[in-house]
Amino acid sequence: MHFIVAALLSASFAALPTPADFGAVGDGQSDDTAAIQRAIDAGQGGVQFSAGTYRITRSLRIELDRVGFSSLTGDGTAIIRMEGAGPAIQLIGTHGGTADPDSVEPRVWQRQRMPVIRGIAIEGGHEQADGIKATGTMQLTITETHVRRCRHAIHLTDRNRNFTLSNCHLYENRGCGVFYDRVNLHQSNIVGCHISYNAGGGIVVRGGEVRNIQIGTCDLESNMASGQPATANVLIDCTDGSTDEVAITGCTLQHNSKSVGSANIRFLGAGITRRQDPTPTQEGHVTITGNVMSDVMVNVHLQNVRGATITGNTFWEGFEHDLLIEASQAIVIGPNDLDRNPRYVVNGNWSRDRGGIVLRNCADCKLSGLLVKSVWQQPAAVMLEGCRRCTVRDLSVLDCDGIGILLRKCTACQVSDCLVQDDRPAEERRSAAPIVEEP
Repeated sequence: MHFIVAALLSASFAALPTPADFGAVGDGQSDDTAAIQRAIDAGQGGVQFSAGTYRITRSLRIELDRVGFSSLTGDGTAIIRMEGAGPAIQLIGTHGGTADPDSVEPRVWQRQRMPVIRGIAIEGGHEQADGIKATGTMQLTITETHVRRCRHAIHLTDRNRNFTLSNCHLYENRGCGVFYDRVNLHQSNIVGCHISYNAGGGIVVRGGEVRNIQIGTCDLESNMASGQPATANVLIDCTDGSTDEVAITGCTLQHNSKSVGSANIRFLGAGITRRQDPTPTQEGHVTITGNVMSDVMVNVHLQNVRGATITGNTFWEGFEHDLLIEASQAIVIGPNDLDRNPRYVVNGNWSRDRGGIVLRNCADCKLSGLLVKSVWQQPAAVMLEGCRRCTVRDLSVLDCDGIGILLRKCTACQVSDCLVQDDRPAEERRSAAPIVEEP
């Protein structure tokens, strides 16, 4: 039975047109742009790439309403090298509705739904080369794809719906790994990807109207660069837009503390109601759970966020802070581990990172069940400043410098059932007091 299935699959792929059928050479020297474009425009559904380096100098345009259902697929041995400005692959659909089935025009289901990019490597050979750009798509699916040395690896603009990115490697790009560029996009899933060394940020959302982002089981590493504007492995900036309903789960996020303003997760929630109504909003509804985060200036930075849950994470090497929460409300910080493990003394950063938790000008927040250990060179391991109606309960604050828990200029806040203790040798202790309230 397995042999029969394999034979059927082989036959189905063999039936797909290839770039070679339309004159592409794939030798890395010839300009294969026109040949591949002819293969796409033939409208036979999919284009199957065999091994080779396909040099292109203009974007490969997939106009879905014109050519119909489309896919570009390979087995990982084909490279598309973009030596012109713009995206190597540009997908253009006409979907202007939402994810509600009643808003989807029949022609989207009949000709455009679920374009697929799979098993292809894209490399940039031009300063303004991007990997894949999409607008107007419904159910765009990108999987098992490699993008390197481009500007933005995946660039989402204008309006898209139901986007899935899985099992991809977005590596060493000058801009963003995945860029939600003032896009109207609901329902997107990013899972099982390696997104690293992208100088403009790993997963970046700027403006637009974005809902329902699930980021899961990814490795997001060093998506920033020295000398570049501050960014993050996951950066959500709601300025002039709105982003809500975000889950970041089961990821490793790390590196690098050498970049000014670096963060693993940064959510800037000050947005607007909609483009036609610039009433200020406080965006949020964020869950950050089950992640491992280290080696940046701030591990998690929330500003002007309403509604976030941070629980079940492991933090270390926050060189300025592990958690920095500013001007936010309805933030629940549950059991998390914030520790300084001697295992990492080999990094040479043993006494440089400071760690700790700061809530500043926040309201209606809860901190409970936290282990906060070995916060050094901070005025307090846990500090609430200018906060209102916040509760701090069941914290273990151990072997830290300065004050254990500091409330400064806070109102209607409560601290209870906490253990604050420093058992370091006397000559190493720099602790000042367990719990302090300053007017």
